Amino acid sequence: MSRVVVVGAGLGGLAAAARLAAGGHEVTVLEQAPDVGGKLAVERWRGYSFDTGPSLLTMPDVLSELFEATGGPPAGLRLERLETACRYTFGDGTVLDLPGRREEIPAALDAALGPGRGAQWADLLARAERMWHVVREPFLSSPITAATLPAMVSSGVGLAEVAPWLSLRAYGAQSLRDPRLVMLLDRYATYTGSDPRRAPSPLVTVPFAEQEYGSWYVPGGLGEIARAVRERAESLGARVHTGVRVARIEQADGRVSGVVTSDGERMPADVVVANADAASVYGMLDGEAPLRTRLATAAARVRVGLATPSLGGFVLLLAFEGLPEELRGVHHRVLFAEDYDGEFDAIFPSLGARAVGARPRPVRRPTVYVTAPDDPAVLPDGVAGAGAWFVLVNAPRHDPARGCDWRAPGLADAYADHVLAVLASRGLDVRPYLVQRLVRTPADLERATLTPGGSIYGTSSNGPLAAFLRPANRGPVEGLHLVGGSAHPGGGLPLVMLSARIVAEMVGSAA
Repeated sequence: MSRVVVVGAGLGGLAAAARLAAGGHEVTVLEQAPDVGGKLAVERWRGYSFDTGPSLLTMPDVLSELFEATGGPPAGLRLERLETACRYTFGDGTVLDLPGRREEIPAALDAALGPGRGAQWADLLARAERMWHVVREPFLSSPITAATLPAMVSSGVGLAEVAPWLSLRAYGAQSLRDPRLVMLLDRYATYTGSDPRRAPSPLVTVPFAEQEYGSWYVPGGLGEIARAVRERAESLGARVHTGVRVARIEQADGRVSGVVTSDGERMPADVVVANADAASVYGMLDGEAPLRTRLATAAARVRVGLATPSLGGFVLLLAFEGLPEELRGVHHRVLFAEDYDGEFDAIFPSLGARAVGARPRPVRRPTVYVTAPDDPAVLPDGVAGAGAWFVLVNAPRHDPARGCDWRAPGLADAYADHVLAVLASRGLDVRPYLVQRLVRTPADLERATLTPGGSIYGTSSNGPLAAFLRPANRGPVEGLHLVGGSAHPGGGLPLVMLSARIVAEMVGSAA
């Protein structure tokens, strides 16, 4: 039996804690925030409840497998499949209600966008499916190593099918001839905080997975997932402590030996699982280590530094009374920017533009994503026309020195006003019914989760080698492991849970 300290109680940390406790280890989870969940957080105001991070679950089999591996289905956690995955409104006014089942999508595309569009998308997804079967086992479900790419190539499909040298945009152009379909595909790059013109072609598996396995909601909000996983971990003997910040990860004889909290308490450990941004984790390592370990740590820091940080998110949590019927009943909406490339140019200025002084900046006419669950559990009792909306726009990370300073006086409130005006200009004027507006910027996310710059996914997938620059699950020090959105295989609820499974398998069961 090993003594395991898990630093951070995001979903990755909680899932790792549950698996390791089920394996017979002595597990302690330390979370610096007052509650668990990390970016899978919940905010409440006078009976309104808001998911402030992920707003849908894909690949529900990954969650089911987590619970099966640790004791069976949990009580009180129910999943609902959305019949309409999302309502998309394009710059030309076209509205597409995208079905939640893959087989229904081609007909919906033909009806909304014109004949032949469904066939274009179906061709893309067929190619994505072949790629999915190449990448899922060696890349998503296994540790990333120098042998990962050769294993993918030798799987029988061939390098040309994966085409890692192509961007997601370029890969899609082989099937898609309608610019609205290109825009639909481009959006999936933002699931990893990336620019579709720079993100690699394997991200085409993201829409495949979403449309093949469905979009799911949890009544009461997705924060219920974190609650259920915490309960499972504790039922297996894990101890979860909130309000405890880890300041340092100690080493002895070339491996981790424990952690030290900000209050100076030392907790011995044989294994440390870090569910925190990798750059921050490397900064916690003390310097008392053999040369080989120090060199490995330095190399890991260099790899993180070479990667482009992911984009951030500017969030509005909106509480309503008296919302008319026509503004209710749509769970997910995306109102696309008129100039999607301009949006990515604002957030990720090109190297040439940066050379002449261009800085990342808030998007003037952003794409707006709205989650508005029709769920009595997240609304106050007795309020007619109540609504609890999560509104997100892509935004530059918080970087006062080289980019956008989200703490600049007046910026957040002024941009919140602007986003509401953009919504109104696209036919969704909800301002008359607003009773509360909570604003959350990348600077707020940085403060709440200790994520540098408030980057949602740590590093982006920009560039063909981005996946290999993402921190591996095995840390540079023996006994240190990384889980969560900043580590392999990446961000998003299913991938975070897969990272926990990879790490639990690395650690193994207690003897």
